[in-house]
Amino acid sequence: MISRSQRRLGRSILLHLVLTPLALVWLFPLWMMVVFSTMPDYGIFSPGIELLPHDNFLDNVNNLQRDTNFIGAIGISVSVAVTYTFLSVLLTSMAGWALARYEFLGKRLVVAIILGTITLPYAVVLIPQFIMVARDFQLANTWIALIVPPLFNSLGVLFMRQAFSMMPAELFDAARVEGVKEWRIFLFVALPLARPMLAALAIILFLASWNNYLWPLLINSQPGAMTAPVALGTLIGLTKVSWGGLMAGAVMLTVPMLIVFVLLQRHFIAGIAAGAVK
Repeated sequence: MISRSQRRLGRSILLHLVLTPLALVWLFPLWMMVVFSTMPDYGIFSPGIELLPHDNFLDNVNNLQRDTNFIGAIGISVSVAVTYTFLSVLLTSMAGWALARYEFLGKRLVVAIILGTITLPYAVVLIPQFIMVARDFQLANTWIALIVPPLFNSLGVLFMRQAFSMMPAELFDAARVEGVKEWRIFLFVALPLARPMLAALAIILFLASWNNYLWPLLINSQPGAMTAPVALGTLIGLTKVSWGGLMAGAVMLTVPMLIVFVLLQRHFIAGIAAGAVK
């Protein structure tokens, strides 16, 4: 008879045989992006399929920097993404904590409204949000306009509400009996227990801010205030597209995301798994 370990090994081999081709299909466009970033400006249109890198990457980066000041744009993107992630995680955690652990009038209505906002397409609120920020508050081309409007993330609130709901209420009641203030319970008891979920949420929010294109494109039109995706988009003109610089910039934007995920993937997977089980 086949032992349990042999069956487990067989399932593992079968799973890898199925997933490896799928992983290669997913990685192939990324590899081609790297190859195109090392080719001359219009090498993307060369006949045949080039699978090996060339030696024009630095030239493409220099052209990209000359046309867009891409290094400065990356600095703006990093600053905005880090600030946005920290503030949004803090805000959504506080909202999730209140919805999970406190009873107040209209709580069900608040949860229903938050759930309803998830179903709204972003295009529905984009123009009213732009008019309010740019015309009414006069905050166009400022960091406040980039960071503050997207801060409240409905999905993040519900995610942290679920995370705090999974924790034993007796733990917080014991802290209250000892005279610990509510804000200290939140900061020093609840947040450390929710560290995997916080890490998963931070990765999601950081990548969302890093990849955000439409809102920064509308609210920050000055060249010196552009984020990296917007600066990269300026290479696409009506009559000319700088393909080499475009691919090089895409590689430079992709690498930080991969680094963040690789360094925090253990926390990300643990947070997603913990948030899915109640």
